[in-house]
Amino acid sequence: MARDPSHLPRAYRHPEIQVRAAEAALEISRTAIEEQLKICGHKRDADVFELFLSQKELTEVIDLSRFKKLKYLWLHHNKLHGITFLTRNYCLAELYLNNNAIFDIEGLHYLPSLHILLLHHNELINLDATVKELKGMLNLKTLTLYQNPLCQYNLYRLYIIYHLPGVELLDRNQVTEKERRSMITLFNHKKAHIVQSIAFRGKVDTSWDPRSPFKQKPAQRVPSDFAFANNVDKTVFDDPEDAVLVRSMKRSAMAITSLNWDTVPTQEEKYLEEKDTGPTQMLTITLR
Repeated sequence: MARDPSHLPRAYRHPEIQVRAAEAALEISRTAIEEQLKICGHKRDADVFELFLSQKELTEVIDLSRFKKLKYLWLHHNKLHGITFLTRNYCLAELYLNNNAIFDIEGLHYLPSLHILLLHHNELINLDATVKELKGMLNLKTLTLYQNPLCQYNLYRLYIIYHLPGVELLDRNQVTEKERRSMITLFNHKKAHIVQSIAFRGKVDTSWDPRSPFKQKPAQRVPSDFAFANNVDKTVFDDPEDAVLVRSMKRSAMAITSLNWDTVPTQEEKYLEEKDTGPTQMLTITLR
């Protein structure tokens, strides 16, 4: 992957200077790797299962395809911009790339065995390109992407969960069943309707689209011999609010009847005969 010259200091933007700087950076990484091999006592590349290369000020890394059985690689807290040095490390299971300056993860799809991937605190901007590169990793369970510019997108977390259903731990938080249901509703409308239709025995309108929640229908008139109970106005309103208002004024009345206690004399009034003991009255309240 070609390095964007704008990411280099002005003094290094000349082509010849860029080449020399890249060669020097590769030599630094080669030296760091050889020192690590000596510390671990490895004499054969086939014996290397892990490499600890963090905090080495690395901006480039030599091709690591020679380490066929490499499973654990620590490269966090460096100054890397890309990861094109990982092309044939098919056994790599854990990769720690956090706290770098990575803006492109092209090449990660070559790592089918990757189980843990830490990419937080980098410069990843393109959410779609990042997801596309990670989609083929069927064994990926732990992923961190926080503190990247792409995290500012709306519904970023649900978008990642939808496209990477195998991930169980995202940004140090467990993926919940509620989040999985939410992402289906948001990003897979057809599947969401099928699930709801099964749950409600086919009574769900599967043509509903959340991007257009209200179906606009032209105003119509019902047949002349049709009547809404006592409502003789047969017009179907364009605005549902108008229909509700008219119907509320014409709907059947609801009557609540109770005893009018003002017409019932008290025990004292009966004794003193101060109040005419006429028939008891009923009080009726009418509501629509």
